Amino acid sequence: MSVYEKLAALHITLPQPVPPVAAFVPFVRTGNLLFLSGHIAMKDGKPWAGQLGLNLTTEQGSAAARSIAIDLMGTLHAALGDLNQIKRIVKLMVLVNSSPLFTEQHLVANGASELFARVFGDKGAHARSAFGVAQIPFGSCVEIELVAEV
Repeated sequence: MSVYEKLAALHITLPQPVPPVAAFVPFVRTGNLLFLSGHIAMKDGKPWAGQLGLNLTTEQGSAAARSIAIDLMGTLHAALGDLNQIKRIVKLMVLVNSSPLFTEQHLVANGASELFARVFGDKGAHARSAFGVAQIPFGSCVEIELVAEV
């Protein structure tokens, strides 16, 4: 089953990438690696603001991470024209806007990791860092950057 068939089975439509709002580009390819800039969680077209452990639950954070994974796939598609060219999702870096006592960043990150595994199968298994930060641009609850092999 192709990546696009898996996305269709999951009722996922890839969004168009959002243009950067600062001095960076959405992706850079060097050799066979594609580096995607951080994508923040969006809800209803606006930054999904909040802090895990303060006014958002782990489940909400996981849903936010899943939504970012969809946005990242949209950017991958825009960069490559065909998601089936991806040989491997290599690494995710997941930043979680966290209160000082929140310790479930890894569970938040699973929202993205599990979706990449469902869509890409073994090619979706990746290395990952997930950690809490004091703040993310626009007060977003989660930000994720990605490295893929093509």
